[in-house]
Amino acid sequence: MIGVPIAAARRSLAAIAFVVYAALVHGVAHAALPVVATTADLASLAAAVGSDLVSVEAIVPGAADPEAFEPRPGDFEKVRRAALVVRVGLGYDYWLDRILRQVGDARFARGGSGYVDASAGVPLLEIRGEAVVNESGHAHGVANPHYWLDPDNAVIITAAIAEALVRQLPAERARITNNRDRFLRELRERRERWQNELAPFAGTKLVAYHNSWPYFARRFRLDITTFIEPKAGISPSPGHLRKLITDARAANVRAVLHEPYEPEDAVRFVARELDVPVATLAVSVGALPGTADYLSLFEANVASLSKALKSTRRP
Repeated sequence: MIGVPIAAARRSLAAIAFVVYAALVHGVAHAALPVVATTADLASLAAAVGSDLVSVEAIVPGAADPEAFEPRPGDFEKVRRAALVVRVGLGYDYWLDRILRQVGDARFARGGSGYVDASAGVPLLEIRGEAVVNESGHAHGVANPHYWLDPDNAVIITAAIAEALVRQLPAERARITNNRDRFLRELRERRERWQNELAPFAGTKLVAYHNSWPYFARRFRLDITTFIEPKAGISPSPGHLRKLITDARAANVRAVLHEPYEPEDAVRFVARELDVPVATLAVSVGALPGTADYLSLFEANVASLSKALKSTRRP
């Protein structure tokens, strides 16, 4: 008489365990769709679109220079485990091609189901006829690759990511679409505030160390007149700095833009000679404190630049 209830209880427990296991497996299968992005910026956008349906990793840390990056053994393993790879393209992450060749997965070939070049469809600036890699190892593709620094381009980038995620998870189309719509609503609201914050400085002339900012400058109507490095990855000579300072003084430059991983000495020297502030901006998510995602990247950069320009004496 006692054995019957025990057997029934065991069957019930087994059934409950199976249901729990199935639910966990189903949830993990959805939440852990592995996505690898070459940069923290694209990883942040992929996470915004995929939300809990995806697990996103970036290859390049936010505080590193993607144009001078060397892949590590673990990066090859990240790609091997991925269902989707998202890249900047335009020569910015040229080193990814070596990883993809070694991994040898047809899904990650151009046009493959697991491959996204986020530059596709973006209105590009500084278009050139060919791609080169200079002696410093810096890549220069067919256009300036820093297109994510125009917040409006996130509309195009997230559309490409959403389309690729729907290919992987067709049953989750509605959730992916809703995630993207929610992100874009918040982006539009913040963009209006960023625009208003920088509107008083429209046409302001700036000097930058590296040519990272044409998309940002176009969106917020700023004028970057020249660059401290004469070529990407090449340190400035004394003669170059003398001419730059003379020209920048004549142009009434009001600030010098600096990125965290670029050399500081030349930046500080130029700013001191011009008697203008240095605005340290994050070119990528995670490059500075308070830039943990795509939206906070712009929050920090707009605040930093606005503060620097407000401190500048007007002629």
